[in-house]
Amino acid sequence: MTARNLILAFESSCDETSIAVVEDGKTILSNIIATQIDSHKRFGGVVPEIASRHHIEQITRCLNEALANAKVTYDDLTAVAVTYGPGLVGALLIGVTAAKAVAFAHHLPLIPVNHMAGHIYAGRFISDFEFPQMALLVSGGHTELVYIESENHFEILGETRDDAAGEAYDKIGRVLGVNYPAGKTIDTWAHQGEDTFNFPRAMEKDASYDFSFSGLKSSFINTVHNAEQREVELSKPDLAASFQQSVVDVLAEKTDRALDQYPVKQLVLAGGVAANLGLRERLEHDMAKNHADTKLIMAPIKLCGDNAAMIGAAGYVAYKHQERAEMSLNAEPGLTWNVAKSD
Repeated sequence: MTARNLILAFESSCDETSIAVVEDGKTILSNIIATQIDSHKRFGGVVPEIASRHHIEQITRCLNEALANAKVTYDDLTAVAVTYGPGLVGALLIGVTAAKAVAFAHHLPLIPVNHMAGHIYAGRFISDFEFPQMALLVSGGHTELVYIESENHFEILGETRDDAAGEAYDKIGRVLGVNYPAGKTIDTWAHQGEDTFNFPRAMEKDASYDFSFSGLKSSFINTVHNAEQREVELSKPDLAASFQQSVVDVLAEKTDRALDQYPVKQLVLAGGVAANLGLRERLEHDMAKNHADTKLIMAPIKLCGDNAAMIGAAGYVAYKHQERAEMSLNAEPGLTWNVAKSD
């Protein structure tokens, strides 16, 4: 009988406390997520100190529930995986400390996981991965195009130079009076309105694969404030549709050009903004039209946000590649990919 590879995974990089048990990197036995949205929405964003306190309160309960729901004990586990960056330093430290305690107490290997790799490997719950592969990674703090030549080998083709797409959604959401997180509401409104404002598509035709959404955010805010000063009421659905069309156009255009230059077997869409229906619809259309031989893998919507199941999937791959951490492992809030950016 083949031994089971059971990874106990910890995720606490921002405002979700999550612990999961994942088998062979692609079967979720449990995935407990304690969200903090209600605690942060009144501030319009995540407050690091509050996030850290909530992690301390929730992590033991989440651990017990994850093991119970998976019907396993510590003796059944193969390894412990944990997000150690990037993220909020205080929040990361809670997960790292808990994971180290479990690994030390039960003599289990400790696997360090880059949070961004976790988002990509959420796609493994949809389909087995084939390489070479491309990932469009769109989250609250990151917007990146990643070329993955082989398993666990990442090359950054392009990244955001200022605001990430998710940040821009939350910032324009505040202007429209939408509670944090704003992405889902903006997406819903966008499907009810039309692109009547024609906001800028920054760097859309730029030769690089980098992104910039700061100018779009500023243009949006200036448009709304100017209308308020003139006491003119603007259509929120049209504003949302115009904003989202700009974001989607840039993401889709850059991805399409990258796929032309780097032929791959699969394109993975991942990260919090990957739950955006407008972006999903556009990529489905473009892939069928321009890259029919490349399989589009979109992370499950319920796994687009931060969760430990994706860390378990990435942790399993890291475990296979003999990646291990010592008990000196620390949080690295500014963690980057261990590769050089492509020219």
